[in-house]
Amino acid sequence: MTTKSNSSRGRQSSSENKDSKKGKSFSHNSKKPHEKSKDKNFRPHPQKIKDFKKKSGSPSKVNESNEIRLNKYIANAGICSRREADTFIKSGSATVNGKIITEMGFKVTLDDEVRFDGALISPEAKRYVLLNKPKNYITTMDDERGRKTVMELMHTAAKERIYPVGRLDRQTTGLLLFTNDGELAKKLTHPKHQVKKLYQVTLDKKLTMSDLTKISKNFVLEGKMVFVDAISYIENKPKHEIGIEIHSGRNRIVRRIFEHFGYKVSKLDRVIFAGLTKKNLSRGVWRHLTQQEINNLKMI
Repeated sequence: MTTKSNSSRGRQSSSENKDSKKGKSFSHNSKKPHEKSKDKNFRPHPQKIKDFKKKSGSPSKVNESNEIRLNKYIANAGICSRREADTFIKSGSATVNGKIITEMGFKVTLDDEVRFDGALISPEAKRYVLLNKPKNYITTMDDERGRKTVMELMHTAAKERIYPVGRLDRQTTGLLLFTNDGELAKKLTHPKHQVKKLYQVTLDKKLTMSDLTKISKNFVLEGKMVFVDAISYIENKPKHEIGIEIHSGRNRIVRRIFEHFGYKVSKLDRVIFAGLTKKNLSRGVWRHLTQQEINNLKMI
């Protein structure tokens, strides 16, 4: 009896051990065969996250589509990469509406004033377009009197909103630069940078050597000193065709210079502006600047 009992218990114990092993085995492989084990480094595909959010119907902010992260805004402005922008933001290089922002992930809108190291920046791609302006077009965005404007010639030049740098009056032809780079536009029009402009002038009569000499020297016009960088007759042309180089941005200054000495300007054409020329650019036609030309302008 004792032997039988022990044997029975032995068999029972053996059976329990087997069940225990099976249980352990089942517990260890409790997931279904097609399920993958969890990996702490596993990250779901971004598209799956998007799809999940769409299905879940989680509410979003009304103005979310108009917002952009500050680091992306700075990167889009061409300052640096997003990763570098984060470093600059942490160091306090960026301000939004006059306040220094050091918060990572901070969002801004296109209506905010964003500055980097004090300079106003824009997330739009910078565009630089050169137009050979024809006669009878005014340099303005629109005209309430219905006159032709230079913007009618530029409507396909860029999807961004670009503006003329400086002005040419209605009768003046020649080079006119358009851009959405506000800092560069300010630099090119500020007197301290002395940006050179060369004009070809046709007068109603021959310019005397005496008057040419007077114009070449500093003189007072309407109470203000006028500085002419260079003036000369145009080679192989009649004496009433003149080349004059100035850096002044005063309104209608070239016409007023010659009128001051008793001449009337019948034609005025700007042939060089800040080192840019009309070469291979027909009247009424525009072109985008080359990268080298842009680099040269930024070095002024």
